[in-house]
Amino acid sequence: MNRFTLVRLPTLEAASLRVAKAPQTRRFRAGGIDLLDQLKEGLDAPDELVELRAVGGEIGEAMRGIREQSGGWSLGSLVTLAQLAEFEDIGVAFAALREAAGSAATPGIRNAATLGGNLLQRPRCWYYRHVDLECLKKGGSQCFALTGDNRYHAILGGGPSFIVHPSTLAAALVAHDATVVVSTGAAERRIPIAELFVLPTVDPLREHALKPGEIIVAIEVPKPGADQRSTYAAVKEKASHDWPLGEVAVRARLAGGKMSDVRVALGHVAPIPWRAPAAEAVLEGQAPSAELFAKAAAAAVAKAKPLEHNGYKIPLVAGLLREALHRLTAVPLPE
Repeated sequence: MNRFTLVRLPTLEAASLRVAKAPQTRRFRAGGIDLLDQLKEGLDAPDELVELRAVGGEIGEAMRGIREQSGGWSLGSLVTLAQLAEFEDIGVAFAALREAAGSAATPGIRNAATLGGNLLQRPRCWYYRHVDLECLKKGGSQCFALTGDNRYHAILGGGPSFIVHPSTLAAALVAHDATVVVSTGAAERRIPIAELFVLPTVDPLREHALKPGEIIVAIEVPKPGADQRSTYAAVKEKASHDWPLGEVAVRARLAGGKMSDVRVALGHVAPIPWRAPAAEAVLEGQAPSAELFAKAAAAAVAKAKPLEHNGYKIPLVAGLLREALHRLTAVPLPE
């Protein structure tokens, strides 16, 4: 790990300008979980880390808090995963967010890792993380996963890079039609969360659409519809600290015996959190049933294109979606 200077600035604008002036050698630091991993692995060597927790004033408070607004919620980017997992006031309408946050990593990591950092972490692909391999994500000419050990890689949306997006919260936030509030201190913009993430076909070197110096200050989830509920499900190789093999987040309204306003998002199966509109179309306006859920699950993975070693993800994710739908609607699982 190289030597670096930790810089604490009191305003968001000062922090933004500091990094924007030298984006190749300066980085923002929030929880620092993934950033310190990259430094230790030799993948990044910044001269300065600009501490976002030092930002004060009203915007600093907003970044560190969870606030109800217009019937929805503003989740500060510096809120830890542990805080979100334990925040019961958010209710059953947004249960997927709490469940996803509570499933991530270990208790120690959840106490430090932030919401914003979870969304912006770099890929966990072992080819990318190997300091001696110059893969496509690091400016090389090829994605080694295409012909190598690709058991954990993408089955949807892959190519030319086949990473899977590592965020645990992203799929749940996509399912909730969240909005990302981005600021430089001098200017602010709002981005639908699905537009925050960038496919490798757009830019194989990046996973998000933020400009140099832009900082996520909050994630806004809109007011839930009547009778809205949500849930999250994931499968890991081991129950302790591990990355999901696949995950599912589902949001829906259930009234009059039918489902409406359905959202289905899949995680760890594509280079971005992957919305499944074909599955949503199967479920929308229909009465919940085991047969319907099986049809929706098949639709969600119908366009999957597995690599040599990750075809197991197709039935795994289909099964996860069926499980999540049964749990969401309380329809008994078939024997």
